[in-house]
Amino acid sequence: MIDPALLEPLADDAWPARERDRLGGWRLNASSGRSMRINACWPLSAPDRDPEAALDAAEAWFVARGLPPQFKLTDGVVAPADLAERLAARGYSACKETVVMLGPTGGEGDPDLRVSAAPDATFEAVFTATAGDPEDGRERLEALGRIPAPARFVRLDIDGAPAAIGATAIGGGFAGIFGMRTAPDHRRKGLARRVLRGLLAEAGALGAEQAWLQVEADNAPAIGLYSDEGFEPAYRYRYWTR
Repeated sequence: MIDPALLEPLADDAWPARERDRLGGWRLNASSGRSMRINACWPLSAPDRDPEAALDAAEAWFVARGLPPQFKLTDGVVAPADLAERLAARGYSACKETVVMLGPTGGEGDPDLRVSAAPDATFEAVFTATAGDPEDGRERLEALGRIPAPARFVRLDIDGAPAAIGATAIGGGFAGIFGMRTAPDHRRKGLARRVLRGLLAEAGALGAEQAWLQVEADNAPAIGLYSDEGFEPAYRYRYWTR
């Protein structure tokens, strides 16, 4: 199993926010306000001031950017340990429980997959078409474009048309899986599984020994897919919002 204190900084660096700052061990992330991961404070280790002063400063940082203050509290990696109680006293509550899963890399590549080091226009078109909220899709596409090298972007075409996509970020010997999307007309055909296997093969070739991904705790179909491919729950986190 993995220590969240090792993986969480890698996860933050793999999916970079548009604007980033620090309050000691607290990481501040701001983008356009849609994806919670890149619009939240990650209090992974002790802040550089008294906790209540750090909360005041974090709240002010988000408000100055027109964003609601949000905090991402990860099991076993929260500083100070009573931060949840401090947030509750300020009117925050937990939501959007997410499971971090770990699995193997490697395996056989798929000759039908198209692989690139950056998202191309077709990849972006599939991503945008499958986003329920266009602004959310745009923000996530920008984040995908900021993934540091080495990264891989995979697309699977069916009958000449793009049908499924995914991306991986490599860092610290791990591969993060992002951007898994399947066009509506091609769902329930096993394409996501093929894309995932292709990403894991690429990650293994790039030296990653394990892969990690984040999936909402109530997304049973996705958790089932990842479990079938050898992924196991490692730890969880929740967002705290007002």
